Amino acid sequence: MEYVAQQVMNALAFGAEYALIALGLAIVFSIMGLVNFAHGEVIAVGGYTMVAFAALALSNPFIVIGGAIAAAVLMSLALERVAFRPVRYADPTTGLLTAFGVSIILQNVFLLVVSPRPVAVTSLYFLDWPVRLMGVQVSSLQVFEAVTTVLVIIGLILFLKRTTLGLAMRAASLDFEMVRMVGVRSNRVFAMAFMVSGLLAGLACIFIMARRGSVDPHLGFNPVLKAFVACVVGGFGSLPGAVLGGFLLGAIEVAMLVLLPQEYGGMKDAFVFGIIALVLVWRPDGILSPRTEKGDKI
Repeated sequence: MEYVAQQVMNALAFGAEYALIALGLAIVFSIMGLVNFAHGEVIAVGGYTMVAFAALALSNPFIVIGGAIAAAVLMSLALERVAFRPVRYADPTTGLLTAFGVSIILQNVFLLVVSPRPVAVTSLYFLDWPVRLMGVQVSSLQVFEAVTTVLVIIGLILFLKRTTLGLAMRAASLDFEMVRMVGVRSNRVFAMAFMVSGLLAGLACIFIMARRGSVDPHLGFNPVLKAFVACVVGGFGSLPGAVLGGFLLGAIEVAMLVLLPQEYGGMKDAFVFGIIALVLVWRPDGILSPRTEKGDKI
């Protein structure tokens, strides 16, 4: 029973990580129609900021965490202003190519300016403490991931439903042109979407760094790829779908690690994506794909 409980916590931890990243992708896509594949490099910027803070002898973990989140938010806002605002009203393919281009450029900047090798960060020691939870020993990282994700989801729901800017973002996701016609400034809406996306990337960066203990130029590539799959499974453009897809992907990954024989362990991802393909055959538009109502944009 304890083994089962530990694996459930593992599934929740991995799912929480994917859900945070998937939310960051989905909130930008729902408003701008852009799949921001440079989101992984925003995560990497947060990781390198942690390295820089540690090198400056700022070993206080809370300062390091705050610096990583701030760097991710600022980087996300900078990308919106410099790279994505000029192509905002262009063909969606242009935005997609821009995101890929920004991702490749930033990866090469990390390779040339910092290092192609992983750089260690040891400031997050408090996220690796063993914790007894209802008679089961788990890592404090698993607890922090699950709790943080729940709090972020609650906070995001309150922001979108209780604040003026949040309501404007929800309206923009349905009909952006109508939002502009009633006097809402489009730049504020887009900037806020990227700001929230950067905040989620910074939080995900902390948990990825705590698990890996190092940062390299490709730190965010695999997590963002899997978060993209989670968004597709949940229903792209649906924030609840992004969360559901993230937790579902985490659960499937852990299940494959537990159930597959050792000799097939290297084929874990193949089995995971095979199961995801079956889910998409059942629900091609995603499990919680947003329903299009009269007057909504298509």
